[in-house]
Parts: sequence; C-alpha cells; structure tokens
Amino acid sequence: MAVAKVVPGKTRLGWIGTGVMGVSMCGHLIGKGFAMTVYNRSRGPRAETLLAKGARWADTPKAVAEASDVVFTIVGYPIDVRQVTLGPDGALAGAKPGAVLVDMTTSEPNLAVEIAAEAKAQGVHSVDAPVSGGDIGAREARLSIMIGGEKEVVDALAPCWEAMGKTIVHQGGPGAGQHTKMANQILIATNMIGVCESLLYGYKAGLDLPTMLQSVSPGAAGSWSLSNLGPRIIANNFDPGFYVEHFIKDMGIALAEAKRMGLSLPGLALAQQLYLAVAAQGHSRDGTHALQLALASLSGIDWKKR
Repeated sequence: MAVAKVVPGKTRLGWIGTGVMGVSMCGHLIGKGFAMTVYNRSRGPRAETLLAKGARWADTPKAVAEASDVVFTIVGYPIDVRQVTLGPDGALAGAKPGAVLVDMTTSEPNLAVEIAAEAKAQGVHSVDAPVSGGDIGAREARLSIMIGGEKEVVDALAPCWEAMGKTIVHQGGPGAGQHTKMANQILIATNMIGVCESLLYGYKAGLDLPTMLQSVSPGAAGSWSLSNLGPRIIANNFDPGFYVEHFIKDMGIALAEAKRMGLSLPGLALAQQLYLAVAAQGHSRDGTHALQLALASLSGIDWKKR
C-alpha cells in the first residue's frame, strides 16, 4: 500500500486522547501548521486548549478518522486502545484506504500486531509509537519515540515525529515499538527504587538533599529520573508527569510478556509490588515519583512532614 508523505497545511491530522502528554503533543502539531480534529472522552480544559488553537472537535473516534488522513491515539489502557481503534465507533471504522493510524499509548505488543493486521485488511496503515520523556518531554517536544511498523509509513510521518520528539527510532515491524517501550519501563521501574531510597538515606543521614543531588546527579549514578524527579520529590511536588496507575499497567504488560517468553524478572516484580502499595495508599493518580511516600512509610517517615 502506498502512503503519502505528510505535509503541514495539506495533510489532515486527527488526535484521540488529550491527557497530560497528549495535549502538548497535539499542540506541537497544530503549531507546525497541521489541520487537526480532536476527540477525548470528556471535553475538558485540555481539549478546549486545543480548540482555542484552531482544532476542530469530533464526537467519536470514528468521526475523527473520517475527517483525517492520519490519526494519532494516546489513551490510558489497552482496553481503551481497542475501543477507540477497533470498536464500532473506533478510528478504523472511519478510516479511508491509505489512511494511517498511529497509536502512541504504551500498550500491549500483541494488540499492536492485531491492529496492524485489521488495518491492513482494510487498506489502512498502522504504526505503534509509544513515547518516553513524561510531561516535561511532551511540553518541550523532546520525547523519545519508539516506532514499530513499515519503514515507508514511518518515514512518511517524519514531520510529525520531528514536531513531537528528539530521539526518533524505527525499531522494526508491528509491535516492535511497544516491546521497546517495555524495555524502557523495566529500566525506569528499578531505577525509581534507587532514586527514592537514595533520597531517604540522604535525609536520614542529615544531608541537605539539593546539595547531595549536585554531587550525585552528574556522576555515574545520574539518570533522567534523578535529575528531573529528584527535585520534585524534595519539594513534595507529586503532581503527575506519568500516573502511578498507568505505570502499574505498564509493568503488568512487561511481566506478562516476560512470562510468555520464559523470562524471570525479579527486580521488575518487586517494583510492581511496591507501586501497588503506592496505589493502595491513595496515590494512584499521583506521579510515579510518589513511590517515595510508600518507601518512606516503611521506615516510619512521613515524607511530606519531614
């Protein structure tokens, strides 16, 4: 199937999911001159922000696809991806032959393969392109985008990738983007334990935590989580760049894939259990760095009142 290269001012884009990251990502595309049609389950403030920038509203994902040449989705869970893509009012139902569906949700690799097969049967292209970088990366258009799908289609979407991200890598066929994102989440899961435990140790040892970060962040222990989320933890700012509940979902997908492949990943399993404790303590809609609150409580420390 031939695919047309996207061109600002000519190619019509659609966007499904105006959450913490989606609203910024979609906004960047509008800023590049793309005509945009948007849908979200609720027409809230984030969606209104995009409409104020010139986007058009659609009442269903199907209606988005009917008005678009390329449709992007970034929603919460695989069940949501299935509904907005393959459901009776989903994007595939409204997509014309030659259109492209791009799912940027962190979702199941097998679902990405299924969507690609269903789309191909209707003459539609499909790409899985989950991202990493959180709310900061989305706002600053410097996300890492991990892409699975046909190379010709991926290359045709280059202006869109460049509007949203800085590290853009085609990983392979359908599902390869999602598998890469699972590898990314496995890295983050155990790293977040280290970040939080390090700050706990520094606090109990009587160190000034911002000063401690000045020494450890640039060295061998440095990481994105330490540099970007460490200061938020110190400031008791647990607003979500990425929700705890969504991270639990991601770890569940990774563990299920590991089981299918016969892998033992005990570090990931431990991280998931700790994050389940975070959610049980009422922090499921906080950022992933709220792990600090659960770990502190294990040592009898009320982190917010320290």
